[in-house]
Amino acid sequence: MLSKYIPLWPEQASTVAGHMDLLYVFLVLNTIFFTVLVAVMVVAFSIKFRKSKHPVAVQIEGSVPLEIFWSAVPLGIAMVIFVWAAVLYFHLMRAPRESMEVYITGKQWMWKMQHPTGQREINQLHVPVNTNVRLTMISQDVIHSFFVPEFRIKHDVLPGRYTYAWFNATKPGTYHIFCTEYCGTKHSGMIGEVIVMEPAAYQLWLSGSTGGSLAQEGERQFASLGCVTCHSGQPGARGPNLEGVFGSNVKISDGRSVTADENYVRESILNPQAKIVAGYGPIMPTFAGQISEETLIQLVAFVKSKQGTGAKAGGQATPGGKQ
Repeated sequence: MLSKYIPLWPEQASTVAGHMDLLYVFLVLNTIFFTVLVAVMVVAFSIKFRKSKHPVAVQIEGSVPLEIFWSAVPLGIAMVIFVWAAVLYFHLMRAPRESMEVYITGKQWMWKMQHPTGQREINQLHVPVNTNVRLTMISQDVIHSFFVPEFRIKHDVLPGRYTYAWFNATKPGTYHIFCTEYCGTKHSGMIGEVIVMEPAAYQLWLSGSTGGSLAQEGERQFASLGCVTCHSGQPGARGPNLEGVFGSNVKISDGRSVTADENYVRESILNPQAKIVAGYGPIMPTFAGQISEETLIQLVAFVKSKQGTGAKAGGQATPGGKQ
């Protein structure tokens, strides 16, 4: 009721916002309680044991039950906070299956969005209401941080590696995007907005696109860069078959197995010698410095579109980008 007249926090506009606020309120109430308790005890003991009333100090022996009590209670509260926050953290770091995917590139000083269906936006992100949206994010230059206060999501956007976040907006409207990592002289101007729309309005917005999907653009790039020469999928090809590789475990030449996620595909394009697939030679050239982050995203989308039954549809975001 108080927040109706005094805005203590931003509007709750996602499925996780209420859970985040509840944990925050619990932390604040604990802080207030123990601050007041300590302050009251300091004042009370200062009065009760003032020097004028007790001119000679008296040795007081400790109490084992009291010491156990004041050690066990804070420990119990700390463990409640730890378990509660850990459960919430893992929920936030794992996008539900079949989530709608959006690729975001941070650049001084703007946000560039790419939808799998081909739409591109700058500093705007259109999404349907009541839909799980998985964000695959990377920076083109320095560290940024993607923050939507009303959704209670904030995640670092790093150069050289994809990071992930997700949300489910529960209310149509326009919500601010901020960068919360100082990224240069125009950091304060690196803002945008998430436009949450009703499903029918969102489908109408999607219909305005005239270009191809990300996967189709990636297929064109795949052909123009000559990748199909080695990754033809034919017997005896010089490169591994990409059909169904995304989301699967890939055995590399040193005997390890790695998960073929977005970061693996990106690394294989820019630094192909880092993880050479078992049974193939180190013949692939690097494309580092030759293609943009947007092109990399298109190529990743193309590889994802070739996933077979062994791959995880939709993917699940976890810390470090593993799936």
